[in-house]
Amino acid sequence: MVNKNSFKVILNDSSVSVNEVPLNWDLVRVSDGFFHVLLDKRSYSAEVVSVDNLSKSVVLKVNGRKYSVQIKDKFDLLLDELGMNSGKAGKVNNIKAPMPGLIIDLRVKEGDLVKMGDPLLVLEAMKMENILKAPGDGTVKSIKVKRGDSVEKNQVMIEF
Repeated sequence: MVNKNSFKVILNDSSVSVNEVPLNWDLVRVSDGFFHVLLDKRSYSAEVVSVDNLSKSVVLKVNGRKYSVQIKDKFDLLLDELGMNSGKAGKVNNIKAPMPGLIIDLRVKEGDLVKMGDPLLVLEAMKMENILKAPGDGTVKSIKVKRGDSVEKNQVMIEF
């Protein structure tokens, strides 16, 4: 998502497509965080201003104009589809593993009050770290997993 607009970007070894349209561009790295881009016979100066790996967000400056980019991979989209990152939920019941994986980090403990969107734990699946967030407000009743545990799909990890 870039400034509230969504784009589907597919990166391959030799090509890039945006919304299923191949992108014909030349990208040259000028220095750390600075790039020169040629696209449709136009020249752009691009700078990577900041990268937040936890929230998967990037701030870019293109020709002096800032753009906030929110990155979602196929796992983030799956979590959205399962309602794990959605703002639609109200009260939290249980947090179940959306896929098999390994618990990398727990961000809450029993008795904690959480608000919608608060990070609960980090689940590694297929070499990707996924931050599972609270889909609503609640109090952590019990934590059924610990750091280093392997979990199966639909296994209850946190009860509210």
